Amino acid sequence: CSSLAIGTTTGYRLFSLSSVEQLDQVHESNEIPDVYIVERLFSSSLVVVVSHAKPQQMNVYHFKKGTEICNYSYSSNILSIRLNRQRLVVCLEESIYIHNIKDMKLLKTILDTPPNTTGLCALSINHANSYLAYPGSATSGEIVLYDGNTLKTSCTIPAHDGPLAALTFNSTGSKLASASEKGTVIRVFSIPGGQKLYEFRRGMKRYVNISSLVFSMDSQFLCASSNTETVHIFKLEHLTDSRPEEPPTWSGYMGKMFQAATNYLPAQVSGMMNQDRAFATVRLNISGQRNICALSTIQKLPRLLVTTSDGHLYIYNLDPQDGGECVLIKKHSLLGSGKMEENKENDVQPPLPQSYAATVARQSTVPSTSTMPGYSEDGGALRGEVIPEHEFATGPVCLDDENEFPPVSI
Repeated sequence: CSSLAIGTTTGYRLFSLSSVEQLDQVHESNEIPDVYIVERLFSSSLVVVVSHAKPQQMNVYHFKKGTEICNYSYSSNILSIRLNRQRLVVCLEESIYIHNIKDMKLLKTILDTPPNTTGLCALSINHANSYLAYPGSATSGEIVLYDGNTLKTSCTIPAHDGPLAALTFNSTGSKLASASEKGTVIRVFSIPGGQKLYEFRRGMKRYVNISSLVFSMDSQFLCASSNTETVHIFKLEHLTDSRPEEPPTWSGYMGKMFQAATNYLPAQVSGMMNQDRAFATVRLNISGQRNICALSTIQKLPRLLVTTSDGHLYIYNLDPQDGGECVLIKKHSLLGSGKMEENKENDVQPPLPQSYAATVARQSTVPSTSTMPGYSEDGGALRGEVIPEHEFATGPVCLDDENEFPPVSI
């Protein structure tokens, strides 16, 4: 959560979020118009771009060298892309493609997935356990957990009654959070077992569309934003885990009895007892716009970042001890010099995909295996040069230099 990538009608932009006061633009490209997907591999120079001009084509670039590493075309429109150091995942409406990111080779095609019109999927950023989560049903909230390293299904999780709307892993890939289309309850599961760990109630007054669900890097907080003006931050803690042994008082005795009783009550009743309210909240001054949130540490303090589809970044202070209402401390324009782009719905929503028509991805140019463009430690798009498995998996990938690509802490 130290950089920001945005797609615009004219191309895409990459920003660095190293300070509150200043937003540093790392890169801007106007070569491809109408970009609706732009994914950067952590803070490296590798970036994946998809545009409305060619919605079935994925372009992979080394943006600092201005070179294209490769491009792939698929049978229908690309709805989302996820990547970590080991895997690059491309999600279509009825299929998912898993590539080996070091040489972009297609490793696995998951066919005939339930209709997934929003391209909902999540990939663990921890390459040691590249778990992938995606909807297992179009009518219920079943989650399929897939191991991207062994290329096998791990388990299915019956997470919600209604269809899924949001999925996210924590930084180590040991927890998975989910929300349904109703948006009233958010659940957190252990990975890979799929046991329910937490259940948070966002609100009961109205159904909402949760557009962003994200953990803090230390997995202590979980943030949820929607098409309403309120952002909720929940704290993941078990009071019974850290609480010292209670004295033999009447209230302590009744508390233990109440906790024990939940094991014998129907699931719906006991679940209600275990739900927590939001630890902290934010009241946005906008409503109805798509937004993306992140919990980050900037200048050694915890911050909540909210980016909205009208081209603004809001930075809030988060009190990690007392929570409460977060305070807005800075607002940045992402479109430069006060220029506002026309915010058409098409600019922020991917087009409706065509029906699934093929069983494998096809490269728009089909090189032989020996000339497959890879990228190596010097960052160039070198023909046929592949990063050795042991170098890639255990250490940082140096696309330019050591500082550009900090290792993921596990």
